[in-house]
Amino acid sequence: MRRTSVVIADRHPVVLQGLSNVLGGVADFNIVASCSDATSCIEAIRNLAPDIAIVDPAMPDLGALRILSTVNSENRSTHVVFFAAGEDCELILAATPMTCSIILKDTEPEVLVQSLRHVANNHSLLPAAPSESIMSQGTNSDSALTALTDRERQIMRLVSEGLSNKEIGRRLNIADGTIKVHLHNIFQKLEISNRTVLAALAISQHERATIPREKARIPD
Repeated sequence: MRRTSVVIADRHPVVLQGLSNVLGGVADFNIVASCSDATSCIEAIRNLAPDIAIVDPAMPDLGALRILSTVNSENRSTHVVFFAAGEDCELILAATPMTCSIILKDTEPEVLVQSLRHVANNHSLLPAAPSESIMSQGTNSDSALTALTDRERQIMRLVSEGLSNKEIGRRLNIADGTIKVHLHNIFQKLEISNRTVLAALAISQHERATIPREKARIPD
């Protein structure tokens, strides 16, 4: 019997232990790494090539988006599953390019196992159909990107790299207060409310910009 390999990444030791206990008692799952931060999770994904990565979507410094972006940009076969509280779902759906699955933290253990088996068979999972307003947020923001100045685009890119306002200020030799003003203007133009959504838009924009030219070439 083939076993599904799993990496778990969560800020909370009790969640890591709980998931390990649940999956450790199931014959067709094999936990190959437990990680408390995004960096170690990315390293585990690169070195161990797990079938599934169960990720805390609220990791600091946009860690969850960094993990998802790494998997997508490096064409990894790992399925990213966000293990989320119910109140986080709308933010996740708005912020991600929809290449991940979501399982709620209040899911019963038996349902969790069945859901992960579903993911292992190349099916995505969402807890509920996203509302029209959530689905349209990324599209509306994407069309508004042309309104950003060069400096605002620069800050947007640095936000997607997980840098704080202070780190961005040092990188660009700009005061923290000026960065906050730029971010406020960016949020207003894109009609978004937080840097997680901004980072997701930046990552999505970068991925589209790096599509190989051969795919876009018009036949002679």
